[in-house]
Amino acid sequence: MIEYKGYTGVVEFDPELSLFAGHVIDLRDQIYFEGASVEELTASMQRAVDHYLRVCEDRGEEPGRPFSGKLNLRLGPDLHRAAAVAAAADGESLNAWLTKLVESAAGSMVVRERPPAARGRKPDTKKHSG
Repeated sequence: MIEYKGYTGVVEFDPELSLFAGHVIDLRDQIYFEGASVEELTASMQRAVDHYLRVCEDRGEEPGRPFSGKLNLRLGPDLHRAAAVAAAADGESLNAWLTKLVESAAGSMVVRERPPAARGRKPDTKKHSG
């Protein structure tokens, strides 16, 4: 994975072309990049993201934001009920219970930027420089 300006790119290697190819996963819009080396790949992603942001600005459109943290999940009624019962048995809200399961499954990929709203605190909306 490569990160740039809050966007995440995933990469695969194409042995037939001897080329790395990737795409940004955080958006509905599609951003592709490629390179023969890690340096070329990184530079290509940076150019592609910068180009995307310029195009959005030129059009007067808001660029797509990386993941919002909201997820619409369809489980089916029986699984939904079973999950709600399991969460209640653990003394947690369904949201908190599912968040723990996803964090466990995602392992070290999870980077929490702020505590979840389920803890009763509002997210920090002040911008920090640093």
